Formats: sequence, C-alpha cells, structure tokens
Amino acid sequence: MQPTKKLQLPDGATKLLLHSCCAPCSGEVMQRLIESDIAYTVFFYNPNIHPVKEYLLRKDENIRFAEKHNIPFVEADYDSDEWFTRAKSLKNEPERGARCTVCFDMRFDRTALYAHEHGFPVFTSSLGISRWKDMNQINESGLRSASAYPDLTYWTFNWRKEGGSQRMITISKEEKFYQQEYCGCVYSLRDTNRWRLQNNRPTIDIGKQYYGSDTVNPDTSLES
Repeated sequence: MQPTKKLQLPDGATKLLLHSCCAPCSGEVMQRLIESDIAYTVFFYNPNIHPVKEYLLRKDENIRFAEKHNIPFVEADYDSDEWFTRAKSLKNEPERGARCTVCFDMRFDRTALYAHEHGFPVFTSSLGISRWKDMNQINESGLRSASAYPDLTYWTFNWRKEGGSQRMITISKEEKFYQQEYCGCVYSLRDTNRWRLQNNRPTIDIGKQYYGSDTVNPDTSLES
C-alpha cells in the first residue's frame, strides 16, 4: 500500500527535524518523508529507555535504517539520571499517565532546542504512530515545547492514517527490525513483566525478538 499523495510541511517549510523513538515506529515515517521529497534529519533523544542494552539495540537499528537511506542521524545525550530525577516520583503512574507526559516533555524540549539552534523550522515525532500511545498527549507535549521558540512549529500530522500503521509493520518485517516488547522505561518493563507473570507468560528477554522471525510476538508488534 502506497501513500496517496506527497506530504507538505506546514508553513511552507523546506526541512524537518524528526524525533525518533525507534526504528519500527520511525521506519514508515522516514519512508513517507523520503517519498515526499522532504529533507529531514533524525534526532534520537530517548534517555527513558532502560537498560542500556535495550537503548543500544533501538538506537543501532535506527542508525542502520537511516544509513541505508543516507538520512542524517543525530544522537543526543543518554542523560538517564536526569530522566530518573524527573520521573521517580511518578513510578506508579499507569501508561499514558502523568509519567508519560513528563517523559514526552523532556524529550521534546530537547528536540525543540536542537531544532531552534540548528535552523529547523519544524519538528515532529514518530511516537504517535504507535497504537499504544495517546496521540493527543503526544501532540500537546510537542506543541508546548515548540511554543518556547517563535520560529518553531510542531507538526501534528497523524502518521497512523492512510495505512501508516500497517506499513509500519510491513517495513519492520522487511527490514527485520529489533522488536521491543515494552514502551522503554524501567517502569514499563516492570509493569509488562508483572502482567506477563499474572497471565502465565514468560518475562521479557531483551534482544531476542525480531520482526519477520518465527518468534515474533504479535501482541507487542506496536509496543514502542
């Protein structure tokens, strides 16, 4: 399934900074931008991802796909200590709750700063393509971060529409991307494993699941 039309950036902008959380979520977004002839750079800032092994797996898969298409890739600091400082009082919040808002705000504030300092008039994120995420929560965070700079716009495009979610899976299988099985932070890892134990399922074994393999778990195919 191919997109029906080329995308255009808001306000006549000619380049974009794409905050990416992982290769599976950003693969379709990146492909759609390429097909639309939009110049963009990937910005990987995700200090929430825990442990480091999981962070490196997600980052390296994203780099692999960016290099395949000659897309510039920027890795920001893995300042996990700062993330824990902000989130630790919210450790018992549910997914899509206040902890996720703090997490989005931290990542988007840094993305917005980089966009402002490096001449990107627009930024967006691949986070919203996942059905496990609250798109309104993500967009509100992006808009808040962009509002700090008069020269910056957060693009609230719905990457799920026009078959985007399904193409995400198709691309992930074609590329055999690493398939993360929880949102990313230590608290989502904890809660996912609790649910698995309660439902007589094995706990997460980091680094084992890949799209297109016989062991892929369809229940977590968009859990990023």
